[in-house]
Amino acid sequence: MKNSGDSTVIDVPPTAASSKKKAVVSTAAPGQASGGVKRGLSIFDFVLRLGALGAALGAAAAMGTSDETLPFFTQFFQFEASYDDLPTFQFFLIAMGIVAGYLALSLPFSIVCIVRPRAVGLRLLLLILDTVVLTLATSAAAAAAAIVYLAHDGNTSTNWLAICDQFDDFCQKVSGAVIGAFIAALLMMFLVLLSAFGIRNTH
Repeated sequence: MKNSGDSTVIDVPPTAASSKKKAVVSTAAPGQASGGVKRGLSIFDFVLRLGALGAALGAAAAMGTSDETLPFFTQFFQFEASYDDLPTFQFFLIAMGIVAGYLALSLPFSIVCIVRPRAVGLRLLLLILDTVVLTLATSAAAAAAAIVYLAHDGNTSTNWLAICDQFDDFCQKVSGAVIGAFIAALLMMFLVLLSAFGIRNTH
């Protein structure tokens, strides 16, 4: 209390309620910024899923239509190359179908993460499933790449002849399918890293 002439000034100490209000005001801005970053990561996650879905569908379509028949044939043989002649290519087509189906089904969950950027449980679920599907896509692409390499260059030790000189269209389609599968796997790798980064920033 201070006396100044005829007036009296009373000093009132700050209360706990006013201190809490100041603390809330000071911490609101960083929280909003963090939410904006998480929403941006979720939007990027959605875009990556769309890109990976397109690559997986393209790879499956290219492999499924890889069928070529040479214009000449004999009385007993008809020269034809198709993906279903090789179990590796059949596995590749099934795997890419599963990858594309999963990515399509995961899009609504990715939208939920955009709306609710702090949904940690959903991000963790997507991280686990993305890792499993990434493993499937990588194994299918690697197995098919080995067969495509043999189709282009052959292997003299095992008497595996190169067939791409004769079946040019077939080799172009299966090669494009393998490239699309590796693109899908690369995008899914970024998805896994992005999900892990988003979960890390949540805590």
